Amino acid sequence: MPSAPLAGRVVLVTGVSRRRGIGHAVARRLGGMGAGLFVTHHRAHDEAQPWGADDLSAVLGSLREAAPRVADLAADLADPGAPEAVVEAAVAAYGHVDALVCVHARSGSDGPLSALDPAWLDAHWQVDARSTLLLTRHFAAQHDGRPGGRVVWFGSGQHLGPMPSEVAYTAAKGALIGALPTVAAELAERGILLNAVNPGPVDTGHLPPKEDFPGFDVAFPLGRYGAPDDAARLVAWLVSDEGAWMAGQHLSTEGGFRRG
Repeated sequence: MPSAPLAGRVVLVTGVSRRRGIGHAVARRLGGMGAGLFVTHHRAHDEAQPWGADDLSAVLGSLREAAPRVADLAADLADPGAPEAVVEAAVAAYGHVDALVCVHARSGSDGPLSALDPAWLDAHWQVDARSTLLLTRHFAAQHDGRPGGRVVWFGSGQHLGPMPSEVAYTAAKGALIGALPTVAAELAERGILLNAVNPGPVDTGHLPPKEDFPGFDVAFPLGRYGAPDDAARLVAWLVSDEGAWMAGQHLSTEGGFRRG
């Protein structure tokens, strides 16, 4: 593979707000492959989470160390107009976007079926499914058919086993991944390859120490949680020309993680 296989291409990556996050790892790796980056972030979401918000100037500074060019936009993807505005801003910055990677997700506002609130279902649908579908729609509308058209969605392994107390989240992600073959077939006709990644359990600052995880050695045969760059390497392959024969697939990168 060339040292800069994405040189001359532009990638839009959502959910890039924390240096420990998957979105940052994906953007930094793609930038290191020569891609110009347009990234989104939503600091208010992180401020409401136990792990807190990161310094956005440091996040963007880290990306600029790797990428030839970086532009960014704060965006609340629960807003139905935000996906179109994000794509329009990326096109205004670069003229064209070659690839879209949707890493963003909503955290919190969830629970077991017995406590399920209709507002939780709506909130997760808006961010985890609807915004990704609309981002994909508007990305595809601006794509002119040139080589390298790619879209990568993110699942969460919701189809592989239970995720206790995350009914709203798994419902939204399940709906998104259920639409994958249909949307991938439509995009393939336009020269855009859509695939999805399940990153498995990734340590982005919210997982317990392995000493506090009963059965850790059985669940994680490689002796560690996933790292953000584990998922980023798979995304990089899909976005590069090496992934040119992949379409409509939901790929897991879990290091042999065993459920149950």
